[in-house]
Amino acid sequence: MDERLSMEIQSSKAPTKYHGIIPPLVTPLISRDQIDVDGTKRLLRHVIDGGVHGIFILGTTGEAPSLSYRLRREFIRLVCQEVQQAVPVLVGITDTSIVESLTLASVAKDAGADAVVLTTPYYFPAGPTELIQYVRSVIKDTPLPIMLYNMPSMTKVWFEVDTLKQLTAEREIVGIKDSSGDLDYFRQILKLKDIRPDWSIMIGPEHLTSEAVSLGGDGGVNGGANLYPNLFVNMYQAAVERDDDKLDMLNERIRKLQEIYTVGKYASRFIKATKCSLSILGICSDQLAPPFNHFLTPEREAVAKILKKIDSVA
Repeated sequence: MDERLSMEIQSSKAPTKYHGIIPPLVTPLISRDQIDVDGTKRLLRHVIDGGVHGIFILGTTGEAPSLSYRLRREFIRLVCQEVQQAVPVLVGITDTSIVESLTLASVAKDAGADAVVLTTPYYFPAGPTELIQYVRSVIKDTPLPIMLYNMPSMTKVWFEVDTLKQLTAEREIVGIKDSSGDLDYFRQILKLKDIRPDWSIMIGPEHLTSEAVSLGGDGGVNGGANLYPNLFVNMYQAAVERDDDKLDMLNERIRKLQEIYTVGKYASRFIKATKCSLSILGICSDQLAPPFNHFLTPEREAVAKILKKIDSVA
């Protein structure tokens, strides 16, 4: 590690090391540009009571790119006000405009959030040199620690391992969430802990979380934890404790939960299924941001049958 960087890290106040289960919260809506406030409050109580270790808002599961800037700002303030620092709040600030990203970061800071989450810019794909310059530009004007977010299926750009290695020099970066689904890539970025042992390296796909933890990862940012937070928290704990029998049982329930994501025809089915499930569980509305619509009766009934099977073995 660079000696100057090492001294700065040791002499500065140690940042939070994120770990465990941090659900990427859905954004409950009652219309295309109106938050389901009561549903949001119920959802927050649900996941916090379920033992989650943090909350990530305005990510992919939160439909952030489809939401107005006004609504995003309102949601940040609402969540931080309700959470009251019970767990860390991480706020997605990714946008096609760096100015809007910085504005959201400022709102997050003022609202009491703990960190911001930044993926690669989308629409115009950035090369590695451009991406490093972009991240450093965001760091310069962002008042909160930054967690990077590798989501190539949506942004069409990877945080290449060499790019991340160069960014380890930036002490404002506290880690990375990887949603690529590529465990070989995940193994490679885990080696960055040799340079930045303070980094939190989290995985997105929930069916890979226990294996990622066994490899040395710090936990999962799992969409299913919106629905069954305690299930995912227990799975994480079993993985940490290497309790294989318990882990097999919990992973079997998580495997069954994956069936909800096979309902529907389009890529939007992942968010549709999550919001549909939350509606069935009586937690919040299943309204989606346009251009997407919620599941109709046949799909809703299919999801309800899957949830009933999961609950029957709870």
